[in-house]
Amino acid sequence: MSVKYICRHCQSSIGEISRDQVSEYQLGFHFLTPEERSDIIAYNMDGGVTVKVVCDYCKQALDANPELNLIGSPLQ
Repeated sequence: MSVKYICRHCQSSIGEISRDQVSEYQLGFHFLTPEERSDIIAYNMDGGVTVKVVCDYCKQALDANPELNLIGSPLQ
């Protein structure tokens, strides 16, 4: 299973885990509620997983300008 992490705002690639033996438990997905899972995790047709998180650049921008949180796609 390949796990790709991308920024939910700017779509930049943050990292990738390409291990066949990694489990959702090891990744901490079991801590997420069903709503969080559907918002954060996308299962690809090839068996891989895409996880949407926030990169450091976007986090700093959102922390400095909290009004950007009100916009649907603030940092494209």
